[in-house]
Amino acid sequence: MKTSILIKSAVLSLSLLASSVMAAVSQQEADQLGTTLTPMGAQKAGNADGSIPAWTGGLKTDAAPVQNGFLGDPFAAEKPLFVITASNAEQYKDKLSPGQLALFKRYPNSYRIPVYPSHRTFSAPQAVYDAVKKSATTTQLTNDGSSLANFSARYYAFPIPKTGVELIWNHETRYRGTNYYRTSAQAVPQVNGAYTMVAFNETFATPQNITDNDPAKTENILYYFKQEIIAPARLTGTVNLAYETIDQLKEPRQAWTYNAGQRRVRRAPEIAYDGPGTAADGMRTTDNTDIYNGSPDRYTWKLVGKKDMYIPYNSYRLWSPSVKYADMIKPGHINQDLTRYELHRVWEVEGTLKPTERHLYAKRHMYFDEDSWALVEVDHYDSRGQLWRVAEGHLANDYQNGVASYAAQTLYDLVAGRYVVLGLINESKQGTQYGQKFAISEFIPSALRNAGIR
Repeated sequence: MKTSILIKSAVLSLSLLASSVMAAVSQQEADQLGTTLTPMGAQKAGNADGSIPAWTGGLKTDAAPVQNGFLGDPFAAEKPLFVITASNAEQYKDKLSPGQLALFKRYPNSYRIPVYPSHRTFSAPQAVYDAVKKSATTTQLTNDGSSLANFSARYYAFPIPKTGVELIWNHETRYRGTNYYRTSAQAVPQVNGAYTMVAFNETFATPQNITDNDPAKTENILYYFKQEIIAPARLTGTVNLAYETIDQLKEPRQAWTYNAGQRRVRRAPEIAYDGPGTAADGMRTTDNTDIYNGSPDRYTWKLVGKKDMYIPYNSYRLWSPSVKYADMIKPGHINQDLTRYELHRVWEVEGTLKPTERHLYAKRHMYFDEDSWALVEVDHYDSRGQLWRVAEGHLANDYQNGVASYAAQTLYDLVAGRYVVLGLINESKQGTQYGQKFAISEFIPSALRNAGIR
């Protein structure tokens, strides 16, 4: 009997071990990357009628002129194929999200979706493609999907995903370029369209690109992010710093804030989950930044599948310094005449809040661009099951740096009739500055006081 128990225990242990490594795919599957699949894991072929083309390598680095860090529009001469409005939205509903359909009902006279020819523009450096292939065969889910193991490649944890939470990790671990610095802006318009711009200096770095990095000390750090408010005057000098971790159950996100009025640095555990977003008038949560960020542990993530969908894409016009914030920010929603939507394949994932957890959003319905793994649409539901907020990420692929970026991020509150738009750089003195040389001393809490001096 003892022998039988030992055998059964061994079988159970092996079974549990096997389940813990299921996230890593076989070498045979990984060999599809760059052949039948793109190097990122997307389906290389187009769709049957050609409305979604095949991926042929994405945009080249000289796709359009670049001035002072602002990317030119490779498709500036194109006109919309058609425009979806409240009057014809029913005709296209199979390729729209519930959130998009709700925006047509909320703003029937002004919300529209101009649909342009589809271009699969995403590309990344070869070093990133190499890392993706390594991730495919080594990265594993741990802690019920809430953290990663063997993630030494550092980018795109699951290029051939099998579960919903793996899509979340692909978005969170996507390549964001080499260390960068930028000035961005955010607005939270009133119902009548009145707004005050909030401006930020933002610094981003990954441990592997920091000059004096100690790998032994930063093994669990995904990236560092520092944000300083520089306008309006009443908020100037507030600085936030976050260490985003890979295993947030073992080592939760570390965050600090410097308050210029109090002149002190303090820990800021509220910079996580549904803590209030910075200077957003309660119109977004912390994890609404970057469309979604942070630990996925509070939700159960169901992989629904793939579908063709009209999503914000190649949004270079929204990035242009010739477009002023006053041109873009209007009552109810941004100026949709400045937007660009295309038909693309997306991965669909449904996140349901676990019964033991709490969050303002009881359900999140997410749509990920298959080529870049970036989130492009998210529908947020409240505890009563009502659609509450709709997020759109207006993608613009940075062909010089191989980064899928957002020209604008919007979050529409269907109940309040207000919204927040963030990540704008149009009126900055220069575009995002990649390739910055940062030392770890720039990302220690004690340095915040110097950064926040008025």
